[in-house]
Amino acid sequence: MVDVLTLDNGLRLVFTPMPNARSISISIYMTAGSRYEAPEDAGLSHFVEHLCFKGTERRPRPHDVAVEIDSIGGSINAVTDRELTVYYAKVTPEYAERAMDVLADIVRHSLFREEEIERERGVILEELASIEDSPMDQVGVLLDGLLWPGQPHGRDIAGTPETVSAISSERLVGYYRRQYVANACVVAIAGAIDEQRVEHMVRETLGDWEPGEPHDWLRTTEEPRGQRVGLIAKETEQAHLSFGVRALSFRDDDRHALDVLSVVLGEGMSSRLFTRLREELGLCYDIHTFVAHLRDTGMFGLYAGVDPKQAQDAIHEIVNELRRAVLQPITPDELERAQVLLRARVQLHMEDTRAIASWYGSHVVLDLPRTTPEEAIARTDAVTREDVQRVAARLISDEQLHLAVVGPLVGEDLLTGLNVNGPATDG
Repeated sequence: MVDVLTLDNGLRLVFTPMPNARSISISIYMTAGSRYEAPEDAGLSHFVEHLCFKGTERRPRPHDVAVEIDSIGGSINAVTDRELTVYYAKVTPEYAERAMDVLADIVRHSLFREEEIERERGVILEELASIEDSPMDQVGVLLDGLLWPGQPHGRDIAGTPETVSAISSERLVGYYRRQYVANACVVAIAGAIDEQRVEHMVRETLGDWEPGEPHDWLRTTEEPRGQRVGLIAKETEQAHLSFGVRALSFRDDDRHALDVLSVVLGEGMSSRLFTRLREELGLCYDIHTFVAHLRDTGMFGLYAGVDPKQAQDAIHEIVNELRRAVLQPITPDELERAQVLLRARVQLHMEDTRAIASWYGSHVVLDLPRTTPEEAIARTDAVTREDVQRVAARLISDEQLHLAVVGPLVGEDLLTGLNVNGPATDG
């Protein structure tokens, strides 16, 4: 288990030595994301993240940041999520201090010039417009809204065209100054570097950063729930279907059984849904399941792209597979294959310094119990067939299942296929 060092200003540092690695990954996590935003501020965290790359006093042009990282052969980027924002860089060991200096500079000293704000506002509006042109992305946003209507995690992380257009420069700067403070920050570093050097470079760049009183995140409310079926009628070649249920948080012990269920149902070419709908029936090209865990809730979802004329048949077959998972245990072979896949996924992922920094940094910034990859694998290996069936029954029911659709279909006709509480049919 790695240790966490808390500086006097409240900043937390988590370091994982990897002496045989050939890189250093540095991730700076901020407690900022869509779950920290009021409805009128939707997209604020994402907007701020973009602007942190648009110049500081020491690096006044966006080009200066990119050139400095390119000149040392490294990479730099950032991601805004629902519950965090992370800025990260990956370099060879001799350039660790340079990368740390760049990251610290952009999170602490970005200028937020008016011309850059307006330029980036246009970029984000184009980013949102691109979702309208991508039915697969659009159906995902629609499903979020069905599961959590009116809540921050029920909308696009980037906001809406209306909110992004209305966010003022004063609001952006005010949020940046309040949320980007030392006690809202976690620095995660992994790679071929010693602890003394890590602590020194973090103290040099971030040790004098002032703490503050950042906004807290907004909790999930159980009600209201959205309508069972949401449809965006659009003349597309495919009908894009996305099923979903509210599921399990990071803290729920059943999440490991849910991960197994997802693999059995729809992750990989040997999964039930892929085998039945694509290989046996030819109803779709892409079908897969996915799981998302948040601090106090989560999602179990399913996506399929189908010929609109075959949408009803596809819905019937998908619901039948969900029903079968509730009524019947998975087979011993299915359990073993899923556990092997999940074990290998973690093991292969953990070869990378960026992945190691992300594993431990995300746990710390979200105030989650710090489990090692080995502990997570052990918990997955302990899942039984009965656990998987119990979790399926816990989550999948008529009351909880929602369906989002983008395509040339009629919404009223779709609801008739969503009965998952009846008997399973042979398939």
